[in-house]
Amino acid sequence: MKELLIEPGRAERNYWRDLWRFRELFYFLAWRDILVRYKQTVIGIAWSLLRPIVTMVIFTFIFGNVAKLPSEGEAPYALMVAAGLLPWTFFSTALSEAAGSLVSNSNLISKVYFPRLVVPASSIVTSLVDFFISVGMFAVLMVWFKFAPDWRVLTLPLFTLLAAALAAGAGLLLAALTVKFRDFRFVVPFIVQFGLFISPVGYSSKTLPAGFEILYALNPMVGIIDGFRWALLHGQRPLDPAGLAVSAGVTAAMLVVGIWYFRKTEKTFADII
Repeated sequence: MKELLIEPGRAERNYWRDLWRFRELFYFLAWRDILVRYKQTVIGIAWSLLRPIVTMVIFTFIFGNVAKLPSEGEAPYALMVAAGLLPWTFFSTALSEAAGSLVSNSNLISKVYFPRLVVPASSIVTSLVDFFISVGMFAVLMVWFKFAPDWRVLTLPLFTLLAAALAAGAGLLLAALTVKFRDFRFVVPFIVQFGLFISPVGYSSKTLPAGFEILYALNPMVGIIDGFRWALLHGQRPLDPAGLAVSAGVTAAMLVVGIWYFRKTEKTFADII
């Protein structure tokens, strides 16, 4: 007969080990979300392509044709916008899904013990599916514009990891806040909408006045978007090491704060959700 040991703080010490033990639940939740997203839909995967394409066309018309803002080097303006939409769409989708993941899985959380971190983490991984679909769309655009990538494209996973880390940190923080304050369900769409316009998605960050680069880089998506464009567009605009370092630092700080606050409030989720 196996001995059951109940010891104060034991679960806390084994928390990160439990994450590995519950990896099958992680796979199940991620796969379930993928099936729910694409099952019984009218256009299915095409929706993952339609949204960034429509956004790219609108931004290209407004910023490129009407406002006459410059592109980056010789890259077509539409391609520059598409390169910026890749990380932004991934980040915004992952953030929104992670922020509401605990509330949408309230029945599971209130009945069964497992590391709650599994739930928002699986939502972020699910968003990678849309990201890979968008990467395929971008590849088609590069063929259309006859603009093939060079060796810099090998650095793309690093910038993708930065975007995932930022989405994880902000998503964990907002997920924990949404459990306690349900009003955050309405705050998240506003954050995403506001962030779209203060990030260089539809325009190049080089259009900013000189001297504002470091201040602008406090928005961590700036360094990530610039990194994507540098990796995909032949480095038409050199990377700003200082700006990238600031964005990476803010991303790391957000990840630490998100994990810390999530772990601090995790014990109360089952009681108040």
